[in-house]
Amino acid sequence: MSDTIRVSLAQITSGEHPAENLELIDTHTRAAAHAGSDLVVFPEATMRCFGGPIRTFAQPLDGEWANSVRGIASDNGITVVAGMFTPAAEDKVTNTLLVTGPGIDASYDKIHLFDAFGFAESDTVASGSDPLVVEIAGVRVGFATCYDIRFPALFQKLGDLGAELVVVPASWGSGDGKIDQWTLLARARALDSTTFVAACDQAEPADATGNAPLGVGHSVVCSPTGVILGQLDATPGMLTIDIHTELVDAVRTTLPVLKNRRHFDA
Repeated sequence: MSDTIRVSLAQITSGEHPAENLELIDTHTRAAAHAGSDLVVFPEATMRCFGGPIRTFAQPLDGEWANSVRGIASDNGITVVAGMFTPAAEDKVTNTLLVTGPGIDASYDKIHLFDAFGFAESDTVASGSDPLVVEIAGVRVGFATCYDIRFPALFQKLGDLGAELVVVPASWGSGDGKIDQWTLLARARALDSTTFVAACDQAEPADATGNAPLGVGHSVVCSPTGVILGQLDATPGMLTIDIHTELVDAVRTTLPVLKNRRHFDA
């Protein structure tokens, strides 16, 4: 097992056209690979932004869009995480993270759906149920999506499953205090799970309208002690950080919150 992974967070603004969003993935993946990163993380809804008929654009995991992402990852020798939409029952979609790279082909379906602040994701999206942890460059990496970050139990479960780093692609809704909440939640979930948390949001769009969650930027990487290791502003950009996972074992020895916590019946 490695104790270091270099991660790039690609804070983009995805648009309405999946083919154009593939161009963003290609450009930023090449930049991340050039920077020596093992992993490049794109936001939730990279395939197609919220605020439109996402069911029309959903494709299976073996479809053209996902296979194009696989090709980009393969060409650059790097693992790519990107948010997409896959078909589900009852004319819904699943909010899916594609995880693909050298020796890796996995996916995570968003568990907690964003039925809050006047938006009802569950109207069009079916929820997932299974946490995911995979090994990338010798590091155990867990996955969560956007609204998942408000639920400590998921992050604690990922810690139980051996995650040393949790990546959180998002398309965070704007509003009073929402940027502060985003940063606070990332730090809190790192503390809850004693993992690193790398949370990649959509950049804030220039012409946001309606109540669809389109992003506020401020992608952030936090240590297992809640320290912010790097953060972007609201505009498009890329944050590259070396994560040294030996800190996870050290923190879990001195602050064993996963071991010490009590479980209560619902």
